[in-house]
Amino acid sequence: MSENDISRMVYEAGYRVHKTLGPGLLESAYEECMFYELNKHELLVEKQKPMPLVYDEVKLDVGYRLDFLIESKFVLEIKSVESLNDVYLAQILTYLRLSNCKLGMLINFNTLQFKNGVKRVINGTL
Repeated sequence: MSENDISRMVYEAGYRVHKTLGPGLLESAYEECMFYELNKHELLVEKQKPMPLVYDEVKLDVGYRLDFLIESKFVLEIKSVESLNDVYLAQILTYLRLSNCKLGMLINFNTLQFKNGVKRVINGTL
């Protein structure tokens, strides 16, 4: 399964969650519902995946934790914030780099229209 296939499934799952719940809930509620939706597609989904940092051949457990790692090749970060700003983009870019994934998605569920809270992010771009 390609990253683009996963991206499509993630978008559709996010749309269903947003349509059902709407904006205004805590991030943890959206995470649980996304986990449920993604598992319906029988994807390999790792939730709250620890991500160590390797520096100068030393593995440092510095507390990075991906919201979702899907099929070991796609990073999904969930937010429920007023707006997506550069720090959230930097966060998912860091996770993409640390996990060696090519593609990820940042979803902010705190928007009136779902499409306005979704950003596809490609590894290697700032």
